[in-house]
Amino acid sequence: MPTSSVRVTVEDHELTLSNLDKVLFPEVGFTKGQLIDYYVQIAPVLLPHLHDRPLTLKRYPNGVDEAWFFEKHAPSHLPAWSKTVRVPSSGGGGAVDFVVVGDLPSLVWAANLATIEFHVPLWRVGRRRKLPGPPDCMVFDLDPGEGTTIAECCEVAVLLKAVLDDRGASVFAKTSGSKGLQLYSPLEGPVRWERLKTDVHAIALSMEHDHPALVVSKMAKALRPGKVLIDWSQNTPSKTTVAAYSVRGMAEPTVSTPVTWKEVRRCASSGDAAALRFTTDHVLKRVKRSGDLFKGTLGDG
Repeated sequence: MPTSSVRVTVEDHELTLSNLDKVLFPEVGFTKGQLIDYYVQIAPVLLPHLHDRPLTLKRYPNGVDEAWFFEKHAPSHLPAWSKTVRVPSSGGGGAVDFVVVGDLPSLVWAANLATIEFHVPLWRVGRRRKLPGPPDCMVFDLDPGEGTTIAECCEVAVLLKAVLDDRGASVFAKTSGSKGLQLYSPLEGPVRWERLKTDVHAIALSMEHDHPALVVSKMAKALRPGKVLIDWSQNTPSKTTVAAYSVRGMAEPTVSTPVTWKEVRRCASSGDAAALRFTTDHVLKRVKRSGDLFKGTLGDG
């Protein structure tokens, strides 16, 4: 088991990085050092999507083939300079102190914990005294059932975009980095959570009614073979979704990747699911070429 460590300075903060040669993705030999390096390089476009949001870390201390866990509570070994926020528990069990990662040192610190995935809610902390804050986006999480792929998710995405276009809403797409596709539509002005959830549910039901052979809005697995689930339940303050540019804990280091509507339509028409599968190397090249395709979801903060 690798035990080496190195002391580094990241923007005036000292960090100890350990076990950099530990393999986190055995199928391809991708190490923790490579994971940290990816997060350092992608930080300029990733950090705005984490900024001011309570963060849930999905950690894989022994790699993707071994046990993983979600960490919501800020650990006791959190650096003194790190930011946290106390959020009331949705289950009534008291408050939770979340880490808020908004700078490179905090991002490197989290990646060094073998945090492969970064999950965030649809709201920001801001200067509000009462948390959670209001939603800033509506999200449609498109999950392919048995016998379908992200290509069918793209078919549904194109249909959903037409509905949102008719409402005058902008909409942005990203892969989940796993099997599905996620659509984000920024909200204009304050919206109550209950209204948001009701609205998104109504859109999902309408899609199911208009396209019964392709769309399902209920979670029951028995209803999902051959169809795409529009998971509307993500639109609640306690739920989180994987952040744009986060790596996923799959066999290879695939990434939740913003994509263009041209790419979505091409995948829908071709049926080529592999066309929207991107690893860390692909994503760094895409960002260098095109910048942050998900920037439009950020609003004005």
